Amino acid sequence: MACQLDIQPCSEWNLFSRLQRPLVIAGPCSAESEEQLSNTATLLKNNGIEVLRAGIWKPRTRPNCFEGVGEKGLPWLQYIQKTLGLKVATEVANAHHVEAALKQGIDMLWIGARSTANPFVVQEIAEALKGVDIPVLVKNPVNPDIELWVGAFERLYICGIKKLGAIHRGFSSYNSNRYRNTPQWQIPIELKRRIKQLPLFCDPSHISGHREYIQEISQKAMDLGFDGLIIESHIQPDCALSDAAQQITPQQLNNILKQLIIRDAHPNNSSNHLIIEELREKIDTLDNSILEALTHRMKIIEEIGHYKKQNNITILQPDRWENILSRVIDEARKNNLPVELVERVFKAIHQASIDRQTDIMNRHEK
Repeated sequence: MACQLDIQPCSEWNLFSRLQRPLVIAGPCSAESEEQLSNTATLLKNNGIEVLRAGIWKPRTRPNCFEGVGEKGLPWLQYIQKTLGLKVATEVANAHHVEAALKQGIDMLWIGARSTANPFVVQEIAEALKGVDIPVLVKNPVNPDIELWVGAFERLYICGIKKLGAIHRGFSSYNSNRYRNTPQWQIPIELKRRIKQLPLFCDPSHISGHREYIQEISQKAMDLGFDGLIIESHIQPDCALSDAAQQITPQQLNNILKQLIIRDAHPNNSSNHLIIEELREKIDTLDNSILEALTHRMKIIEEIGHYKKQNNITILQPDRWENILSRVIDEARKNNLPVELVERVFKAIHQASIDRQTDIMNRHEK
């Protein structure tokens, strides 16, 4: 079910003068020195960036790492704001951060992934922002828990913050291979389904963990209709005090943005619209067929469940399940279907079948 939150669109934020996609927020992972920040900001402005991001307080996984310069960095952002005319944004993780940032006139705040995972922290930030008209972006929680993400927006909204946006930065994984964080694109898609008017930004820097993947992740986000990008850019990335591998120079950022293919979210060509609608009708028909087949399958599963109960047979039959899985994977390969998709679908069906038979086994007949 969609959340009934009257969130203001980006066009009402008074941050971006150019509202074409993507809306880009860029800057270093951390504000390391006044010179580093100023030089990076100047180059970013020359390349058309309007909002500078920089971490002042940096929550690190382990102690003795660079944890940001703290409050002394806020006047650096304010100086850039006044001299270069850029809007500035930083991360906050508690009420003190909020108060200090607001005192220095910071234009935009974001809540990090670790903070989003803690409802107490989000509530504290929301309470500190009461009565303040400022955009607040919320990163997804570290783990793939969409309820925590939605809950963060609800807490902020209840406290009167209506200029809200989401940042998809991927999810932590013990055995992540290609990227630093697993994208799991279906989760921000579900978030957008629930909160339809919510502006959606992608953080390709944190998803990738390596600068060579920023282009492909940014393009994927644009293909999925994301509103904007928040990208880490440093004047000397390899010398950065935090997350050096995932930062790019302002010029590299400019090159990436120039190469992006921006597709229409809504086709305004009437012939294109008719073609898409015709194809969608075919998909709807196929979806109905799938649902009908699943309905019949579950009825048979129930019959089997009753038979197993009457004859005292265990629910799980490993050999049978192994045969099913092998057969559908072979068929997937023959039909050039993604094996991972087919395997995931049938594992979900199998689990639902087990759940249904378990219910039958434990049901007390009157």
